[in-house]
Amino acid sequence: MKVVVIQGPNLNMLGHREQNIYGPMKLEDIHNQMKSFAEQNGVEIEFFQSNLEGEIVDKLQECLGEANGVILNAAAYTHTSIAIRDAIAAIQIPVVEVHLSNIYQREEFRHKSLIAPVCAGQITGFGPFSYHMAMIAITQIMSEMKARYEAEQAQQAQQALQSK
Repeated sequence: MKVVVIQGPNLNMLGHREQNIYGPMKLEDIHNQMKSFAEQNGVEIEFFQSNLEGEIVDKLQECLGEANGVILNAAAYTHTSIAIRDAIAAIQIPVVEVHLSNIYQREEFRHKSLIAPVCAGQITGFGPFSYHMAMIAITQIMSEMKARYEAEQAQQAQQALQSK
């Protein structure tokens, strides 16, 4: 199973920017924790960060056929990007939306997520632990999808045997 973690604009500045909101942890530290979780759970993980909307769209599209799940912090694009929303809908891969801060406790313009309706779920407001919860969520979703697929394959095999 493979998870792609996509980080949006300004997340490369974690540890430097607005520590009162985002905390002191750097993005590299968050990724190292996620990598440890992935290794412990037999999950391949890939990280990508961009400040450019189109690059995020491109990366989401690249996940089609390459990844089983995506963890996405679209950052400010969460509230503005129809293009990212459409890319998520197009790839039909489970996407967990994640935010360090509680977007509903912040400025009113941050209360609306354009991507939430096309994501499997949203985790917001737990600081770096949000990413750990997102890893648990996406691995659970992928495990359920795998189990469903295996059950369907077994049922088809059983039906094929019965029709002989």
